[in-house]
Amino acid sequence: LYSCCSKLICRGCDFANHISAQEKEEMPSNSCAFCREPLPATKEENDRNTMKRIEVNDPVTLRQWGYIRYSEGDYKGAFEYW
Repeated sequence: LYSCCSKLICRGCDFANHISAQEKEEMPSNSCAFCREPLPATKEENDRNTMKRIEVNDPVTLRQWGYIRYSEGDYKGAFEYW
């Protein structure tokens, strides 16, 4: 699940993205195969992107964030996002 667009990209699409970058003689692709945004370099940047998606009420991101909270044992926090 990418934090930029909250899309789950299959391995085939990810592979095609890397092949496309190689054909253009670029470095291995470090961008989302769906929206082409650069991938976050740090966990903080990833969390910041995720919070942006939560602020716009993206249902996929809200569900994932709730699941993460539930896995950490924060059941009250999980309920807020589910």
